[in-house]
Amino acid sequence: MNQGFSREKRLLNAHQFKAVFDSPDIRLSGRCVLLLARFNQLEHHRLGLVIGKKNIKLSVERNRVKRQIREHFRKEELTLLGLDVVMVARKGLADLSNSELQIELATLWKRLLRQCSAKNKTSLAAPVGNHNA
Repeated sequence: MNQGFSREKRLLNAHQFKAVFDSPDIRLSGRCVLLLARFNQLEHHRLGLVIGKKNIKLSVERNRVKRQIREHFRKEELTLLGLDVVMVARKGLADLSNSELQIELATLWKRLLRQCSAKNKTSLAAPVGNHNA
């Protein structure tokens, strides 16, 4: 399995980010991270990161956080098929150690998977048409 972070696994332009921001199917809030997810029509998932100077001052810290998030995303590759995920950094994210950040991400991912399966069940259970006619 390819463990890289190729272009196909990233949200690359403003249009792709805007689609997730404008109509997320799932919105989860963590201690220092906001996670927005939207089902896409692709066979793979994509990740977008919004890690600004406003919330994480030092570029070294921003890069560390991005590496940690990408690594966690790679590990969860098989469980997130068909999702566009945007992670937005909040104040305090840089203060977390790598292990604390991994725990935060693992918690968010578990919640995301629960929400995905709940949404899939509801969409499968919803009636397709009016059968009373």
